[in-house]
Amino acid sequence: MKQEYTITVYTENQVGLLNRIAIIFTRRKINIDSLNTSPSEVESVHRFTIVINETEEVVRKLCRQIEKQVEVLKAYYNTNEEIVWQELALYKVPTEIIAEEVKVERLLREHGAKAVVIRKDYTVFEVAGHREETDNLIKVLEPYGLIEFVRSARVAIIKDSAGFHLKLKEFEAADPGEDAAENEFLNRQEEVFTM
Repeated sequence: MKQEYTITVYTENQVGLLNRIAIIFTRRKINIDSLNTSPSEVESVHRFTIVINETEEVVRKLCRQIEKQVEVLKAYYNTNEEIVWQELALYKVPTEIIAEEVKVERLLREHGAKAVVIRKDYTVFEVAGHREETDNLIKVLEPYGLIEFVRSARVAIIKDSAGFHLKLKEFEAADPGEDAAENEFLNRQEEVFTM
């Protein structure tokens, strides 16, 4: 049965990788509902957060296919219950309505909206939350002249995780990268020449 899954991919930051990952979804005719890329807690490691609606079997196969990309370190998939996630939404409304209608100000407070920009002609509010929360505020603001709305992609943290940073250190200790192997080779060469 299809349900919403969040795929978290840890990668090296390489040009063209986003395109290659997107092609994996395109070839399988899978629509990406949300896509976010950002640096991770580990220097030089980036994190992709991808939201799709699919069966678990398909998502498992996708993760294995993504991990075949040279620059990909690891891909995880989780249901919404297994992650902590948020999206950021911005709403632009006419300032005169906010100033005149006390009810609108109360509604914004009830939805946890915070003013980001206040100008003579418009005010921009932000709300962080789940999609249902940000969609509800659209419905509330439409009668008051909602000018513009934009929502960010999902950002998510896996609940039951020791953290990728720890796993990466364990991986490096078990299988040192090129620099460590290269240094070891140079040290052995120096030993041979000094004998």
